[in-house]
Formats: sequence, C-alpha cells, structure tokens
Amino acid sequence: MRDTVYFLVFDGFADWQAALALCEIRRPGDWEVQTVGFNRAQVTSMGGLCVQPELTLDQLDDARAAMLIVPGGHLWQRGEGAPAVAAMRQLHAAGAVVAGIDSGMLALARAGLLDDCRHTGNWSGQIAAQVPTYAGAEQYDAEVLAVSDGGVISASHLGSVEFAREVIRTLDLYGPTDRDHWYRLFKHAQLPPWCVGEAVAA
Repeated sequence: MRDTVYFLVFDGFADWQAALALCEIRRPGDWEVQTVGFNRAQVTSMGGLCVQPELTLDQLDDARAAMLIVPGGHLWQRGEGAPAVAAMRQLHAAGAVVAGIDSGMLALARAGLLDDCRHTGNWSGQIAAQVPTYAGAEQYDAEVLAVSDGGVISASHLGSVEFAREVIRTLDLYGPTDRDHWYRLFKHAQLPPWCVGEAVAA
C-alpha cells in the first residue's frame, strides 16, 4: 500500500519550497510524511530550521512510497548527493512519483528522470549546463512554473504554489473544484465563493 510521502532533507535544503505541499499532504490525515536524510545526523535548512531525519536513504520502502519530494539546495549545484540520485531512480522504477523543485531538478536530471518526460526548471539551459548526461532538452517547457508527467513533478524556484498544486493533484487530494479554489486562494488571494458570501453576510 503506497501511503508514505518521503521528504529529502540535507544541510542547506530550501525549506520553504515544499512547505505548502507538505501541509496539504498532511491535512487529510491519510498520508504519512517522513523525512529522509543521507544519514541520521541533524541538518539545518537554508532558513535555519534544525531537522532530525527519521530515516536514511537505505531505509526507504519501495512498496509504501507514493512520492519522494526533493527540495532545492546548493548541494545539487555542487554536483553532490549521488546516493539520493540513486534512490530517486530506484523509487521511480518501483512506481513512486519523484517531485523536484528548483535545483532539485539537477538531481532528477542526474537520475535520468527528465530525459523522457515533459518538465520545467529555473531557466532554459541551466540543466544542460550542469548535467552533461541530460538528454531531455527537447522536453523542457519554459512556459510553465510546474508540470507533472511520467511519474515526475518538476518546478521552477518561482513555482512553489504550482508545485503544491501538482502534488495535490497527483495524490488526488480534494476534488477538482476544490483544487481550483485552493490554487486561486494561495496564488491570487481569491476567496472561494462560499467564503465571499459569509463575509458579505457578516
């Protein structure tokens, strides 16, 4: 039963990029969210949050993994994190969705997950410049901030709301109408119709 979403943490991970997505995953109470690290040592996020990983990469459960979320961080720009790249490849092959945002896209590219699916990133040319093995340039979509295709969610560093929307849609959280209202609320500060009615009545 795929009931677990793993969130990769490491020193310097961009803590805000997946915050909305993680909150919405946990809200219904149907999904377990677990932090995973390269080891069990405490890490400090880019924003200064101290996080103790619950699991290490070699403890990931392929059968229970619904998704692995990979945030950005300078780690990927330095070309580090090979064990996580291997884990991404393994989980994706086992049927889990791999979701990356910002420089996390570099890790997905190193895992070969962007070669055969529509994807996006921070800017055109960034991935090819930093990942020599990347073969998905023709699939790159510069017109969107986030996109889901082929078991991969990709997002620009400017697309945290769009990233969350793709995660919500992929995990089938809420109905289509509620998802649309959610996006309008967090992206454009547009209240759902029933909230507008309550505000007028008050």
